[in-house]
Amino acid sequence: MTHRFDPTSLREYDIRGIVGEALGPDDARAIGRGFATLLRRSGGRRVAVGWDGRVSSEMLRDALIAGLTASGCDVVRTGMGPTPMLYYAEATLEVDGGIQITGSHNPGNYNGFKMVFNHLPFFGDDIQTLGRLAAEGDWEDGDGSETVTDADIEDLYVGRLFAGYAGGTFRIGWDAGNGAAGPVIEKLVKLLPGEHHTLFTDVDGNFPNHHPDPTEEKNLADLKALVAEKQLDFGLAFDGDGDRVGAIDGQGRVIWGDQLLSILAVPVLRKAPGSTIIADVKASQMLYDRIAELGGEPLMWKTGHSLIKTKMKETHAPLAGEMSGHIFFAQDYYGFDDAQYAAVQLINAVHVIGKSMTEIRSEMPEFINTPEMRFQVDESRKFAVVEEVLARLEAEGADVNRTDGARVNTADGWWLLRASNTQDVLVARAEAKSHEGLARLMAMIDAQLAASGLERGETVGH
Repeated sequence: MTHRFDPTSLREYDIRGIVGEALGPDDARAIGRGFATLLRRSGGRRVAVGWDGRVSSEMLRDALIAGLTASGCDVVRTGMGPTPMLYYAEATLEVDGGIQITGSHNPGNYNGFKMVFNHLPFFGDDIQTLGRLAAEGDWEDGDGSETVTDADIEDLYVGRLFAGYAGGTFRIGWDAGNGAAGPVIEKLVKLLPGEHHTLFTDVDGNFPNHHPDPTEEKNLADLKALVAEKQLDFGLAFDGDGDRVGAIDGQGRVIWGDQLLSILAVPVLRKAPGSTIIADVKASQMLYDRIAELGGEPLMWKTGHSLIKTKMKETHAPLAGEMSGHIFFAQDYYGFDDAQYAAVQLINAVHVIGKSMTEIRSEMPEFINTPEMRFQVDESRKFAVVEEVLARLEAEGADVNRTDGARVNTADGWWLLRASNTQDVLVARAEAKSHEGLARLMAMIDAQLAASGLERGETVGH
């Protein structure tokens, strides 16, 4: 038996595609067989499996489990829930790996798989290896003794989120966006002191109210209305699988991923002075300055949750985050990205700082920046364009950081151009101290694109 995957589904950090086009039960079964084969060959044999609330998740779960058991692994089903609940299961149960079936923040017709192998991220070449094993039919076979059991970990996970809470009393709005985190959030707010109002905590894979991606401001409209109507202190929002968090202050202003990190850094650095805190190349200069001001070591790193988790282990960083709202905690936690845990820690940080969320947001230095701009470019050209840009900039003697693409510092501020690891797009962002400065930075981006035969054009979605 061999199997061929749709090549577009095997991505850098996970496996993802449109169900019925790029992804189906045969793919799920082959993923199970390949993952179990690699685990068996490394001496492991128990896998935790979780799933989100998408319409196709249970079908893919059953096929995945059939593949895992066919290649000799025992399976522990951890239930429907957010991706971090599966990560928590993998960290605390006696298992050797974990797989979450989730389409993350993609539209409802997508689904996919996020994996943990021997307590480490499973990405990049690992995912390509699954493709090779399937194409060759190079799979281990089970002996028929494999077991499938259920572990009810939702209450344990909620208890862990709340453990050690000392964050004071607030009035907060919570928007789960009909994603997989809803039931966990309903249980969590019952434990937290204060007054809590929840939106869309019923799980519905059709996402009838709004798309579950808190990094797009239009998806926060319902939360803003709730915070305004009830005059709440702030609001929290979650993506479809609960590994990315968004927030607004009491006036409805968005607190972006890098701004959240600047708040979360305060209690972390009080406990561990001088620690390294990691952010991705898309983060504001404000964040790096703030970490240094708090006595921490700011480290700019590549975008991508698996890359950041790996760098955290290497540098013993207690905290890391991305503009996209993935926030990773290793201080008193397991080092993975968990939006529910981030929410609890954010409440704690506001309490520690001793000001309202609105005051904290108002005191942040005002830079003028663009949202993330994404534009289509042929897959075969996207990395080449970035290399061409880097070569030209370095020939001109520009101040360039090439950690992940080109991040260029000028007197006006900075601009970034990088290739997405997961889509056929280039990503750009710019930040300046003035509107005039921002216009100059955008002109530099446009000039570099033009020199490589491209134009910025329409921004495309995630």
